[in-house]
Amino acid sequence: MMQPRITPPVTPVTPAARKLSALTTRRRQVLHMLVQEQNRLRTVSDKEIRCLIRQAIRFYEKQRDALNEQLQQLIAEDETLQAKAALLRSATGIGPVVTTMLLAELPELGQLNRRQIARLAGVAPTNRDSGTLRGHRTTGGGCAPVKTALFLPTLVATQHNPVIRAFYRRLLADGKPKKVALVAAMRKLLCILNTMLREQTEWRPAAEVV
Repeated sequence: MMQPRITPPVTPVTPAARKLSALTTRRRQVLHMLVQEQNRLRTVSDKEIRCLIRQAIRFYEKQRDALNEQLQQLIAEDETLQAKAALLRSATGIGPVVTTMLLAELPELGQLNRRQIARLAGVAPTNRDSGTLRGHRTTGGGCAPVKTALFLPTLVATQHNPVIRAFYRRLLADGKPKKVALVAAMRKLLCILNTMLREQTEWRPAAEVV
């Protein structure tokens, strides 16, 4: 009834991008089931059941490794994905797994402004002006796999990436809680990666990308 305007995707979805997304989704599922079986192994004492669980663990480990190889091969064979991956991996703390996750789960990276990409990833602060939360700013929504994937690289960046480290320590010095400072550092890292892809530039340690 409203007849909303059709908004085309920012980046056309290519066959390689669809395949990348499918493989990444399956890898996430395999990792989830692998963790479940490893947890079960810790709670089961029956020898026969433990043997079956170990068989399942080996199966999922092999599938995980095969998926990792497929993902890297897919990126290596596609010029666009390969170029984006090279730019992302030039940043301190961004390895192949995180790179793959960003390319698969956040194809808009490099196509949006910093506020849009932060909101899409779920790391943009929003006001909660109701009840006892009045005046508080929180983050939420967005792409959960992206936030999960960025957590460890951000921790690494707060120690080894000069821009993120200085930013994180400045927030702590201003009295920000560690969790708030870490999310802010995650948002800044994501925005830097977004700018790198948009401007087709590698990470520049001597100059902050804004």
